[in-house]
Amino acid sequence: MGIQKSEEERLLILEKDAEIAYPFLASDERSSTFKQGYQYEIKDAIPKGNSKLTKEDVKQTKPWVHFVAGGIGGTVGAVVTCPLDVVKTRLQSDVYHQLYNKTIKSSNPIIQTFQHLTETGSVLRNMYINEGARSLFKGLGPNLVGVIPARSINFFTYGATKSWLMNNFGKNKKEETWMHLVSGINAGFVTSTATNPIWLIKTRLQLDKSSNQKFKNSFDCFKHIIKNEGFTSLYKGLSASYLGGIESTIQWVLYEQMRIFINKRSLQIHGEHGINKTTKDHILEWSARSGAAGLAKFMASLITYPHEVVRTRLRQAPLESTGKPKYTGLIQCFKLVFKEEGFASMYGGLTPHLLRTVPNSIIMFGTWELVVRLLSN
Repeated sequence: MGIQKSEEERLLILEKDAEIAYPFLASDERSSTFKQGYQYEIKDAIPKGNSKLTKEDVKQTKPWVHFVAGGIGGTVGAVVTCPLDVVKTRLQSDVYHQLYNKTIKSSNPIIQTFQHLTETGSVLRNMYINEGARSLFKGLGPNLVGVIPARSINFFTYGATKSWLMNNFGKNKKEETWMHLVSGINAGFVTSTATNPIWLIKTRLQLDKSSNQKFKNSFDCFKHIIKNEGFTSLYKGLSASYLGGIESTIQWVLYEQMRIFINKRSLQIHGEHGINKTTKDHILEWSARSGAAGLAKFMASLITYPHEVVRTRLRQAPLESTGKPKYTGLIQCFKLVFKEEGFASMYGGLTPHLLRTVPNSIIMFGTWELVVRLLSN
């Protein structure tokens, strides 16, 4: 009886650790991926002989749990960081770039960073004074509408793709780095295609000044775009969004590697069973995983940020004096922005972008994990 009880305790520990270690993976996928991070599988913990405990007894986290948790995590992150998202979008646009870029005069990187922080604060202050507190949350509606489907689609597509790759191409059904790459690219492609209209409307609303406001709300903006520009205009900037899948892929790969390192480190310190883990230990590991998500986002953003600027310009859709669109495509937009405004313009709004996306990733991943554990219990 003692042996069986010990094995049951071990199985429960493995199950809980699986929920923490693989928060963005479907529950049926954890058993096949568990071995890489922990050097054993859940099925290995099932006692043999006359034990009645089977793999089917392991509590499986339902898909709706991941959906709800992802939506809550994304929503919390979006609300908290919305003002910085508005500032980032405005600094990326050509109008605000011309206005605020004049304040960045030094060539010293350290001084430039300080000036960018000052610039971000200045834009926030001016928006609050001239447009009111509500202007800091422009575009939040479509952003929140987009958060749940975007996170859900990205999560399920990533997990399903990786699971399929492991089952069909993995050695002993183990995950490999190239699988993270392919899964990330596919998830980015599907998510971008499904949610581009939402992000386009959000961009238009954020660039809509209160002093000369065109749109009453998200639906009014949607009707205006359909009536004056046509249905296909809802997919302006889609090519740049696909390019943005590179950032998502890099973040996934970096996060996966850091997550595996954290799990292995935990094994070395606390052993296979982890019975001696204290509440403090669990909090530290949760913080480390959340921090890993933020660090992965930071590194991915630095590498791929120029596509954000181009995507904003394409969605903004400014017109020439002749009435023709200024930007006609991804490559043309890259070339024109670089020619007219220089290389530095490709990183316009980087500071508020990092100030928003890094905390957003930390909050989203952390909240997601907590909600999964809460709903799973």
